[in-house]
Amino acid sequence: MTDVHSKATRSKNMRAIGTRDTAIEKRLAGLLTQSGFAFRVQDAALAGRPDFILDDYRCIIFTHGCFWHHHDCYLFKVPATRTEFWLEKIGKNVTRDQRDITTLMAQGWRVLIVWECALRGRLKLDDAALIERLEEWICGGGQTAQIDTTGIRPV
Repeated sequence: MTDVHSKATRSKNMRAIGTRDTAIEKRLAGLLTQSGFAFRVQDAALAGRPDFILDDYRCIIFTHGCFWHHHDCYLFKVPATRTEFWLEKIGKNVTRDQRDITTLMAQGWRVLIVWECALRGRLKLDDAALIERLEEWICGGGQTAQIDTTGIRPV
């Protein structure tokens, strides 16, 4: 099936998708600030340009959109048009994510992924639940973990 938009329209739509200060990043930044954590944002010198860097705890937090990073949840839907193109593009994102996490861990960073579904949508976690899980991981250790609608678990 072909795309319903012209190439120029599709290109314009794709350029409009933000890569920083997204709604999920703003929500997570507010929760981190509310909990008293000092952080930096999007350091281009680090692999994957992490969304949040907590130097005091030597940890990195990524906020991943469920569609763009292929999370197995209700927010991920395989596109009906140009399916092969989208699955290839998303697959490259997943491969890049794995490479970046491996690189960061080799540099001594701990890595947390917070999925979009935990931050927005009908099954999102409330602020108290998110703060509890963030504090648990940041202060408690563990090399890698992820937070989604089911809570926190190792990657």
